Amino acid sequence: MNPLIIVGAGGLARETLAAARDSWKVLGFVDDNPALHGSEVDGSPVLGPLDAIQDYPDAQVVICTARTTDLASRRRISERLALPVERYATVVHPTAGIAAGTVIGAGSVVLAFVVVTAPQEIGEHVVIMPHVTITHDDRVSSYVTFAARVALAGNVSVGEASYLGSGALVREGLSIGAGALVGMGAVVLENVPDNEVWAGVPARRIR
Repeated sequence: MNPLIIVGAGGLARETLAAARDSWKVLGFVDDNPALHGSEVDGSPVLGPLDAIQDYPDAQVVICTARTTDLASRRRISERLALPVERYATVVHPTAGIAAGTVIGAGSVVLAFVVVTAPQEIGEHVVIMPHVTITHDDRVSSYVTFAARVALAGNVSVGEASYLGSGALVREGLSIGAGALVGMGAVVLENVPDNEVWAGVPARRIR
């Protein structure tokens, strides 16, 4: 099994550890919080700050941060690390149902019971949490976060570094703009512009 280092030591990092254990040799986590250094998270060590990755040149890396208050955290960390694309792992939980021919970008994480129904391209450093459904002809840009149970109808475009909250539903043919935030349980029936926050049933602009 190839060695893997997980960036971050929070909830998403723990979920990624659980998804990766059967197919990767997880060396541990790196996190800039000094209080975590030398500790263990779910049985794996926190190796040090992000710069400790340089001590493991043969390990692949996956960035596991996802917060609604910092939608671009993975993009910022990847720019800071400046690693070549081949250093990034793609972690897919064994229960995910991914259509043959689907291309999942480097650094992406696909958790349990995700379904991608038809072949398509998914960007780099995308996080897809459990029970998400992505259907035919969708376009998912890099650094997107799907919380649990999001469902995209067909021909939906999702812009870079956007975040779709748990249980959000998006009607076919729509677009979610770059840097947009869609709230939990939202039913999206209109295009969401870049950098806006939408929520509700049907979803409306909040700010």
